[in-house]
Amino acid sequence: MHWNVADLPDQSGRTIVITGPTLGGLGHFTALELARRGARVVLAGRNPTKVEETVAAIRVEVPGASLEALHLDLASLASVRTAAANAAQIGPIDVLVNNAGVMGTAYSRTADGLELQMATNHFGPFLLTGLLLPQLVQSADGRVVSVSSMFHHVAGKSPLGDPREQTGRYNKWRVYAQTKLANLHLTAELDRRMREADLPVRALAAHPGFAGTHLAANGQYGRSRGGVASILDATVKVISQPAAAGAWPSLMAATEDLPGNTFVGPSGLQQMMGTPRIVGRSKLARDEAAAKKLWEISEATVDLQYP
Repeated sequence: MHWNVADLPDQSGRTIVITGPTLGGLGHFTALELARRGARVVLAGRNPTKVEETVAAIRVEVPGASLEALHLDLASLASVRTAAANAAQIGPIDVLVNNAGVMGTAYSRTADGLELQMATNHFGPFLLTGLLLPQLVQSADGRVVSVSSMFHHVAGKSPLGDPREQTGRYNKWRVYAQTKLANLHLTAELDRRMREADLPVRALAAHPGFAGTHLAANGQYGRSRGGVASILDATVKVISQPAAAGAWPSLMAATEDLPGNTFVGPSGLQQMMGTPRIVGRSKLARDEAAAKKLWEISEATVDLQYP
């Protein structure tokens, strides 16, 4: 399939929630193109000031954009519940793009006792998806797009241990890879459960290849500007494709008529960059038993069973 951002169909009448809309990141450019096509876009982020920066930037290019802000900190299960309750006023949701994430952060635990990367990249999105599921069903053709990564290939194993216990030495990159594997497990098991329950929701995944976002610098230094953070951020941008292109797989997954559990990524060498296409995933990511087990662990962790 040869897909281009110019192929995006009209999105008028569709409501799309996107997490992690930081200015210059994948969420920003995903939101921009969907707003350009007429979608009502809800930008869900933890920093209201930064969300407004993205809103302002989109309105420069799309003056009539239909944009709304939703406060959401995925590292806090309480914040996720509050955000979902506030999102009830949105009405039916056509697409939820689970885009937000952190990368390679130093070891820390959230207020819920969860390792920060797993909390932000998996457990928070798992809870948000479950809480918004009734609104996705109301759309009659709902879609959940989880943004994974090629890093899932180096996960080593699925994260099936007690999420509130640390065993062995903490390896931030291995844990990050496991969160991205968890995104694919979530996609596969969610889609299976939707079919089994005969609910009109599809789950898909996408990955951006190597995209020039602030994610690496933010993960390492907690910022994208100043000293070594600026150097790392600039280096990533020199050797990667633009963040706008990194958003293309998410846009294809959110709008193209694709089967559930489809994985979309760049078509270039080693899926690092290029126009998007359907791609494969690791053997671990295809482990149905692991996906089911992680789902059960996740339900117990966030205290929510669905569907």
